Amino acid sequence: QVQLVESGGGLVQPGGSLRLSCAASRSISSINVMGWYRQAPGKQRELVAGITSGGSTNYADSVKGRFTISRDNAKNTLYLHMNSLKPEDTAVYYCKAVVVVFSSRDYWGQGTQVTVSS
Repeated sequence: QVQLVESGGGLVQPGGSLRLSCAASRSISSINVMGWYRQAPGKQRELVAGITSGGSTNYADSVKGRFTISRDNAKNTLYLHMNSLKPEDTAVYYCKAVVVVFSSRDYWGQGTQVTVSS
């Protein structure tokens, strides 16, 4: 089992920056994949960025070049650095962990609100 807690959301102006954090309850070294998703009102939840235990990353086209996903195994924490924020980035951002041992299990955090507005 793993518990995930997101933090770092808030209100920022267009063009601003924000760093989201996802703290895990145990070592993330053995977590196969971790990622950030977001969901805006009236829209489906979508993948923003993902990172494997080996360090490989991928990004949604809408955030590529503006967002950076990273992990700090020593701190058991996943990060999402967001730059050049746009109003369309407004959403609740969720942390996800996929653990594959005997079977695949997904774990979700509670989410953190990001609002981009002038």
